[in-house]
Amino acid sequence: MNLKSYRQADLGKHLLLIILAFLTYVPFWIMLVTSFKTLDQFYHSFWLPMFPFHFENYLNAGKRVINYILNSFIVTGSSVTGIIIISSLSAFAFARYNFAVKSVLFYTFVCLMMIPGVLTLVPAFVWMKYLNLINTRWVLILPYISGGQVFSMFILRGFFASLPEELFEAARVDGASTLQSYRHIAIPLSKPILSVIAIMNVLWTWNDYVWPLITIADDTKRTVTVGLSYFTTQFFTEYGPMMAGYTIASLPLIILFFAALKHFIRGLTAGALKM
Repeated sequence: MNLKSYRQADLGKHLLLIILAFLTYVPFWIMLVTSFKTLDQFYHSFWLPMFPFHFENYLNAGKRVINYILNSFIVTGSSVTGIIIISSLSAFAFARYNFAVKSVLFYTFVCLMMIPGVLTLVPAFVWMKYLNLINTRWVLILPYISGGQVFSMFILRGFFASLPEELFEAARVDGASTLQSYRHIAIPLSKPILSVIAIMNVLWTWNDYVWPLITIADDTKRTVTVGLSYFTTQFFTEYGPMMAGYTIASLPLIILFFAALKHFIRGLTAGALKM
């Protein structure tokens, strides 16, 4: 391939990436622009902003979504904390210790990732109803922990297995217990990969819609994804407040991502999985 052909092919790739990036950011642009408009401005100018900006849309939306965001913070924070604790302990045991049926038990857990979540939706609902957890925050927190720990354990097990055995031998020589080795060696070295797991599970639990919709009927306990759908029903013609609510709901995830960006990148490049 000559230089001219190579540049043409490279230009085509860049053009395709630019188009894909444009299509990706168009919905965010529409959401942000519309959030400052009245209904009349929305109909007269769909794509471009119009003056004056109506910041009161955010005040009206904030009063209605603040409780939903608080519920999402409680559910997401509790779920991700439980996922990290349980999955890291399980992964440490699978990676650093030998016991009977270790491989069979591990791959049995891994096989759970192959089962679509929609197939377990009805059994999970029946089980939660049997435990009288419907319409409580626990009906969200416990299934999220149960569902999120499998993939997290799979990732952490490979990372823990790649750590040098000499570190743990030295700790045992110094009299460290198993939990002390886990706490003072495995966890500090796995902070980057734990950051990746935390961000992935935050996105999953924060954005989930179906499970909170069918298990929470109390408006005071609804999460932000479900709460925004009812907000849309109440203000189906007021596009400005509706889009302002979506913008406010997206801010925590944006702030979290940029705050943890360095750790996220380090976690992605922390090393290959060791099976």
